[in-house]
Amino acid sequence: MTTQHSTAPMRTAVTVVGLGPMGLALAETLLKQGHPMTVWNRTPEKADGLVAQGARRAATVADAVAASPVTVVCLKDYEALYETLDSASAVLAGRALVNLSSGTPTEAHAAVAWAREREADYLDGAIMVPPPAVGHPDSVFLYSGLREVFDAHRSTLATMGGPTYLGPDPSLAVLYNTALLDFMYASLNGFLHAAALVGTANVEVAKFAELAIGWFLPAVVGATVLAQAPRLDQGDYPGDQGTMEMNLNALEHIARTSLERNVSSDQPKLMKELAERAIAEGHGGQNYLAVFELLKKPTPSS
Repeated sequence: MTTQHSTAPMRTAVTVVGLGPMGLALAETLLKQGHPMTVWNRTPEKADGLVAQGARRAATVADAVAASPVTVVCLKDYEALYETLDSASAVLAGRALVNLSSGTPTEAHAAVAWAREREADYLDGAIMVPPPAVGHPDSVFLYSGLREVFDAHRSTLATMGGPTYLGPDPSLAVLYNTALLDFMYASLNGFLHAAALVGTANVEVAKFAELAIGWFLPAVVGATVLAQAPRLDQGDYPGDQGTMEMNLNALEHIARTSLERNVSSDQPKLMKELAERAIAEGHGGQNYLAVFELLKKPTPSS
């Protein structure tokens, strides 16, 4: 008679430091997936729900880090990382430190040096989804830094969401995060201003969104960017389908319409000024994407 044995993989013990909404989502996901869990938060009561589910609440952050080979940190910023983990410096050696806090590329490089001084295996990361999407395999988590650290802990990282490795430059994850958020806010502002414009004719936002987001954004804007993206790397902006000067005409109409309809004209004026600068710098016969050449430079001093 053959005895059946469980083939369920052993899960790596993980420590989560920082139990804000995102930290809680990370810890709950890891715990539900069978990872032995230790948690620490400045306000201990935030861990009550996790402890009820089987997590261990550490008395100190050093105790928390020492409990697991992998520590996931999800704090406000890099300064909070240093402030929180300073007392755990003596136990970081040989352990993986996955930093999912927010910051800048310069701060990411500084964090690598900080971790190296403590002999920790450091990986920088960025979460590109809201807390409810944590744990979904198609949710995007970005990582950068030492490939061997990423590979060694990939299965653990995959528990939180789909891990994407960007390269050995430790600043790439936070740079991508910043760039994507830049794109998000600019896109949202564009939609909100457009909705304000049609709203002056009592058009419901939901109705406008069906056309603007359901069709125009993917079929026109997205398709154009994807088709032209390789040319941006080459600095090639053919104007055979429309020049910067033609686009300036449209931007002037947007600015004038905003004034006529008594909605904010700040955003249209900025876009119009960018096109005017591009023309002044010799891009008048190229397409609108030649604005890229302006955006790659520092803002001119006033």
